[in-house]
Amino acid sequence: MSHRPNALWVYAHPACRSLNAELHQAGTAALATTHTVTTSDLYAQDWDPRLSLRDITGAPDNGQTFGELTRATFLAGELPEDVRTEQRKLAEADLLVLQFPLWWYGMPAILKGWFDRVFVNGFAFGVQDPETGRTLKYGEGGLAGRRALVITTAGDRHSSFLPRGLNGDIESLLFPLLHGTLWYAGIAPLRPHLVSGTDRPGWTGHADEVRRLTTRLATITDEEPIPYRRMRDGDYDADRVLNRHILPDRDDLGVHQHH
Repeated sequence: MSHRPNALWVYAHPACRSLNAELHQAGTAALATTHTVTTSDLYAQDWDPRLSLRDITGAPDNGQTFGELTRATFLAGELPEDVRTEQRKLAEADLLVLQFPLWWYGMPAILKGWFDRVFVNGFAFGVQDPETGRTLKYGEGGLAGRRALVITTAGDRHSSFLPRGLNGDIESLLFPLLHGTLWYAGIAPLRPHLVSGTDRPGWTGHADEVRRLTTRLATITDEEPIPYRRMRDGDYDADRVLNRHILPDRDDLGVHQHH
């Protein structure tokens, strides 16, 4: 019997009656035809986004960094139960779906806090190769073997998110999330799914956008992730700068992808 993949859908929008709510309901139903879907509705869960002293068991003034303290707390199995629940969901997932509105060029604070508290040292990063002792990152790491789809809604028109658009292209805007968080921890991100123009007067694209998302989800297992370069493959020098013989005439963020 073939393996039925698991998906974790993390949803970060406060309104029960919204475009995002429509996309969430239709999207999870569509994905459930091919995946076993678990959801984390952060607002409904009243998720606390604050990484604070309650997330550690050691003393913060003993010379250790907060990252070291959360690592020790994780390895001791003493993280708060809400964090451990999210980590269990993520550990079981083959696909991570992140859905949120684009607020001030980034994710809502509640979702940022989900990453702060769940993607801790020892779990998502700071994991060593047992044979070489090398720390695994950028294409490897604690969450390697998973893929991720980012779904985000934005008020401005589609053309403004193109490479020469006023807002910058969507992959560059989301680079800190796609590359600096997901890829850093070993998760291979797919091309982001942007729903744009939602604040334009007279916008009536609800049904079309629901249809576009569900159509994409029907074949999501066939998609290739963004071809980011792995740090271990020799494309970067000792200072973690891309070797000059690779795309020597370019300095944009796209150089970190294989072409």
